[in-house]
Amino acid sequence: MRHFKSISEFHRSCGYPPPQHPLLSLLTCQQLLHCSFGDAPLTTDFYMISFRKMKAGGRFLYGKTSYEHEAGALSFVQPRQAMQITDLQLIEMAFVLIIHEDYLLGSALHSEIKKYGFFDYEVNEALHLAPREEQILWELYHQIGFEYGNNQDEYSRDIILTHLASILKYSQRFYKRQFLNRSALLGSTVARFTALLTAYAEDGQLQREGLPTVKYLADKLHTSPRYLTDLLKQETGKTALDHIHLFLLGEARNLLLGTDNTIAQTAYQLGFDNPTYFSRLFKKQIGLTPREYRAQFLN
Repeated sequence: MRHFKSISEFHRSCGYPPPQHPLLSLLTCQQLLHCSFGDAPLTTDFYMISFRKMKAGGRFLYGKTSYEHEAGALSFVQPRQAMQITDLQLIEMAFVLIIHEDYLLGSALHSEIKKYGFFDYEVNEALHLAPREEQILWELYHQIGFEYGNNQDEYSRDIILTHLASILKYSQRFYKRQFLNRSALLGSTVARFTALLTAYAEDGQLQREGLPTVKYLADKLHTSPRYLTDLLKQETGKTALDHIHLFLLGEARNLLLGTDNTIAQTAYQLGFDNPTYFSRLFKKQIGLTPREYRAQFLN
């Protein structure tokens, strides 16, 4: 797997002119009309924010899925995220912002950018923009381009980072709109998530495999763990892990009142390998220890 440490090296491999700044690059449709890196995946030390519409036949892959859609979409790649670009051909307007992670050093954005979950989404979970949203992001891109293309001074970096932070905040807002607009799908996602947990328990996997992970359930639902969590949180106010815990504690209450199993036996039956952790989680969510909960009803 090839790894690019510098934006200049990345530009040379693409056949683009050298970047005007060693740690920042702006590319538009003219440079991006055709791009290919062969069949091997690649990684970089950069954040990439791209808006594109692809012609049929091209392939852009990161995570476990590929993007082959002609609708306009905004996607996000983080440093050292494996991706693959093969015969990528774009239509209409497109841009890519390439930000070396070192460009953010010493700024608040260095830590803040890691909080944006969409950098962990799969490529097929890209943000699909409405026309007005496209316009807003293009305006911010052009503001960055204005600073990038002029004689840069001591204010340029701060101004560029301010516009970059705005792109990220708007993207977060637009993703929430996308979640809300997919309310029917969201509802079925919650139902399918619960059905998977139920099947996992009924099949005896809690005893054989232990606690189900968010990654396991996300894989079953053909989504990324972060996207699944954000999807469920937007719809229900609870994360994927919250839903797992609530399901297990529901099962726990049934076992505590319906069997004579010890607290430890109940914990092991639910997939917990540490009864103490089970008791702490139960107390945190229910307000009583498992022993207190059982005693309350039996007495």
